[in-house]
Amino acid sequence: MYFAEAMNDYNKLSPEEQAELYQKFLQDPDSFYEKAEIDQLKEALRKNYKERFLTMTRLMKMSLMLSKAKITHTPLSANKNE
Repeated sequence: MYFAEAMNDYNKLSPEEQAELYQKFLQDPDSFYEKAEIDQLKEALRKNYKERFLTMTRLMKMSLMLSKAKITHTPLSANKNE
């Protein structure tokens, strides 16, 4: 079984097939990451302009929110009665 096809249905594989897939991953992990990257690109190309626009505006809003965020730290006291 070709590992790219097996990655989509990993939970449906038998324990022997899962072990074989794991061994292939140990031998060549880069091919698994390349496959995942290509799958993400293909999925992005399937989206229409409205979906892309909505995703971009959501990311812009998050970026703006995070750029304005302040991180504060208050040390915890050892004794809560203080």
